[in-house]
Amino acid sequence: MSLINNNRERIRFIKFSIVGMTGTIVDFGVMNILRLALNTPLIWAQGISFVCAVINNFLWNRYWTYPESRSKAAPKQLLQFLVINIIGILIRSPLVPWLDKNIINFLDGMSLSLPLKNMVISQNLALAISIIIVSFWNFFANRYWTYGNVPESEIIKSDHSKQGSIQETD
Repeated sequence: MSLINNNRERIRFIKFSIVGMTGTIVDFGVMNILRLALNTPLIWAQGISFVCAVINNFLWNRYWTYPESRSKAAPKQLLQFLVINIIGILIRSPLVPWLDKNIINFLDGMSLSLPLKNMVISQNLALAISIIIVSFWNFFANRYWTYGNVPESEIIKSDHSKQGSIQETD
């Protein structure tokens, strides 16, 4: 798979990223409601928000990013998507509190006067960094396994093929 040379894969990556942004909004929204309104512990709040984002992302990716993937049974595909995302949360769950601890120590040491509490800034920054890291895992793992039945593109030989190169088309 080449995101650089394959227009179809670039479009899928852009769609996957847009879906990821909607999932990020769900993730941050749920985490902040649970933390700030319900005083849920951070480890539980980020876990619950992650599950809500995964459900959002699965539905959007199945029906918009990879509509061709619907030839695969939805329960099997959901299971694959969940396995990949469980690995993602196993990466993320220890990362969020670790980053939060380091960021809050840094902010507290700076003695800055910010409009938000250091706790709110550090938890959201820790979540943002973790989301970026896990997003790369999610895209490539899902592309090769969950949506592996979707062809990258048709490859045809062009006039350049006489010179040993091939051209990918949409």
